[in-house]
Amino acid sequence: MWTRRALLKTGGIGLFSVSIGGIPLFLNQAVKAAKGVSQNRKTLITIFQRGGMDGLMAVAPFSDPMLPKLRPSLSMKVAPSLLIDLDGRFGLHPAFSSMEPLFQSKQLAIVHGVGSPYPTRSHFDAQDYMETGTPGRKGTTSGWLNRATGLLGHEQSSFQAVSVTKILPLSLYGNQPALAIASLENFDILEKKRQKANKVKVQQITNSYQMIYRDASQDLLRHAGNESFEAIEQLKSMVISDYRPANGASYPKSPLGRSLRQIAQLIKANVGLEIAFAESRGWDTHARQGTTEGSFARKGKDFSQSITALWTDLGDYQNDVVLMTMTEFGRTVSENGSGGTDHGRASCLFVLGTQVDGGKVHGNVPHLVPEPLDRRRDLPVTTDFRSVFSNVAGTHLDISDDQALFPDWTGERLPLLKT
Repeated sequence: MWTRRALLKTGGIGLFSVSIGGIPLFLNQAVKAAKGVSQNRKTLITIFQRGGMDGLMAVAPFSDPMLPKLRPSLSMKVAPSLLIDLDGRFGLHPAFSSMEPLFQSKQLAIVHGVGSPYPTRSHFDAQDYMETGTPGRKGTTSGWLNRATGLLGHEQSSFQAVSVTKILPLSLYGNQPALAIASLENFDILEKKRQKANKVKVQQITNSYQMIYRDASQDLLRHAGNESFEAIEQLKSMVISDYRPANGASYPKSPLGRSLRQIAQLIKANVGLEIAFAESRGWDTHARQGTTEGSFARKGKDFSQSITALWTDLGDYQNDVVLMTMTEFGRTVSENGSGGTDHGRASCLFVLGTQVDGGKVHGNVPHLVPEPLDRRRDLPVTTDFRSVFSNVAGTHLDISDDQALFPDWTGERLPLLKT
């Protein structure tokens, strides 16, 4: 069940796969789903928290007496409406409170001290290294999720790899087809234009679409023929115009909330979605970071409520889905003079699923004294992000070739998913 809508390129869908003659493959391949061919498969959802999330605030080692000394205006105690005690050592930020029941039910695992082994404080470089899966190596032309798509080892669905963003993220760059879908809800615009142009020449149809896509860098319908419109007609038969989340799920009216809602729609449509990407921006908290209020709390609330809404909405689909978050780096252990934190090294991430070794904070966070810290100021990276990514993607999607997934990496998987 999903809305019968989608725009191309910057308007909504960026297609990185076009068949001979210029007809988008996703339209032709969608016919299979329209004819009732089940493509229900395991799905990995990834969320990139861009900006560098402060892992020491999201999941604080409150038992360390150094924390309030290093962060006098940012640290919190375990108390009602403040930190939520997870295990006697770590506390969950109150803005993330909607995720606490998932932790207690052992569906949510946290990995702390995770990051890239290559030290950089550049957002652009750190994000690129994480998305390509090759820390320290510039010029890698494929993303790790695109390589994962190529290692799935079975027939592709056109919706096999989807990013709910305006442009395709580096994670999905590569030889395998992938879609960037900004909004499923715009498909009706195309459909209304198609109805009006039903008996008009292809060139006239193209001109009509070009009015819609005047800001698009590429109009993939320019060379499309009647076969594409027939595929759209068949695609309509499998969709519902007004999607209603199940089980009382309520998504935040935010970019992340809308993205995860659309991912749920695609999963329930059984179109063969196996790898999904979404992003949450605004985690670069240099100033006025706050505690229970402030920029971090606002982002954290949206982040956690979007994820819990998705999980509630999925219901019976949960057994086939794993969600994993990531961020390019963490923040400094000490707060700065502007009530915030600066670019650091390690952070934390979340892994959600019914097969996850949940209810635990995995990884290693040392005592926050200068000696074990990175450059005596940053939380050190004690878990390579590839150890997490390889286990989650490998176990859930049955990918065994870690060298193909992460070239030149010789580390070991962190056991997070039950086999």
